[in-house]
Amino acid sequence: MSRRVVRQSKFRHVFGQAAKADQAYEDIRVSKVTWDSSFCAVNPKFLAIIVEAGGGGAFIVLPLAKTGRVDKNYPLVTGHTAPVLDIDWCPHNDNVIASASDDTTIMVWQIPDYTPMRNITEPIITLEGHSKRVGILSWHPTARNVLLSAGGDNVIIIWNVGTGEVLLSLDDMHPDVIHSVCWNSNGSLLATTCKDKTLRIIDPRKGQVVAERFAAHEGMRPMRAVFTRQGHIFTTGFTRMSQRELGLWDPNNFEEPVALQEMDTSNGVLLPFYDPDSSIVYLCGKGDSSIRFYKLHERKCEPIIMTVPRKSDLFQDDLYPDTPGPEPALEADEWLSGQDAEPVLISLRDGYVPPKHRELRVTKRNILDVRPPSGPRRSQSASDAPLSQHTLETLLEEIKALRERVQAQEQRITALENMLCELVDGTD
Repeated sequence: MSRRVVRQSKFRHVFGQAAKADQAYEDIRVSKVTWDSSFCAVNPKFLAIIVEAGGGGAFIVLPLAKTGRVDKNYPLVTGHTAPVLDIDWCPHNDNVIASASDDTTIMVWQIPDYTPMRNITEPIITLEGHSKRVGILSWHPTARNVLLSAGGDNVIIIWNVGTGEVLLSLDDMHPDVIHSVCWNSNGSLLATTCKDKTLRIIDPRKGQVVAERFAAHEGMRPMRAVFTRQGHIFTTGFTRMSQRELGLWDPNNFEEPVALQEMDTSNGVLLPFYDPDSSIVYLCGKGDSSIRFYKLHERKCEPIIMTVPRKSDLFQDDLYPDTPGPEPALEADEWLSGQDAEPVLISLRDGYVPPKHRELRVTKRNILDVRPPSGPRRSQSASDAPLSQHTLETLLEEIKALRERVQAQEQRITALENMLCELVDGTD
């Protein structure tokens, strides 16, 4: 009788261990707003957590090394007039984070490398386009400055943060509240789940639903979906008997699931976090005690160290494959024109060093530049005569001088910020 050979998983002995108390972030007033969000976002430099705030919405941003008890007067990022519902770090700039709020706006913030002396209250840009609360944010994985938002108005908007413009508005695809939105690996497709129990695959640039599956999970409670690196869809939901359930789907054939697995009878919505490097899905839900990378408690954030036992301390290529780095593969207009590109990968063999502080430049285009003139055109007079060559040259020289002065000031500001960072690092 032949034995069936099953490939052993390299993660079968993986275990999670909470960090020591002095490595946690203590005494944080985590937001109590009822919303199915992680309320926490981490990148190679910072940890951001949505917190309670009187008179509006706020979140706190801590350098990863600043563990221990957080001072109650530690500066917050404030500016929203209602609770913050979601936050997301830009994948191509470790100092830029977006926040979405119950006040219907999205704000994009520049976080300094040094600890500010007071609350950060001025966003780089405020994006206004939703008519109801905004609860979902997701940066494009490969295109610079492209940000997706979804709100209670059942609309998905894709923005060019660099200009403040709406690139695309998908406003007729979801008849009810959107529960989740996820980009695929190169940002050419979206997977969405909705209160109408339908899982959709959307080509945002064509404005088309290219595949859909009704009742991927038969229960009435919210469903979530994420793309895997191979292009499959991993879903979490509930059975008709209110058991939590996991599903794996091939979007080219939505008739039957690749796999369907019942879990337990807990009523917490499972939030899936997918790691494309290792092809592992981490699941967590409000009220659960399950393992997460950064686990939020009522008054603290606790890092969980994930360990795969190995005999050697040498660099493990299979555990740490090349991973998406901070450089975008496309510009916003290239993506909008139809181009696709996979993420630009970097090696972790020598560790990862976050790039120097980079500012997000926002260039708002003047709509008057493309707006046709209103009313009848008046006749040309002497005052409308073309400028002389001498006047043009004078203006150009003045513009050149002003640009050089601005560049010099920017270099001086950068130098001062670097000096401040070195001083702060030296006193830590």
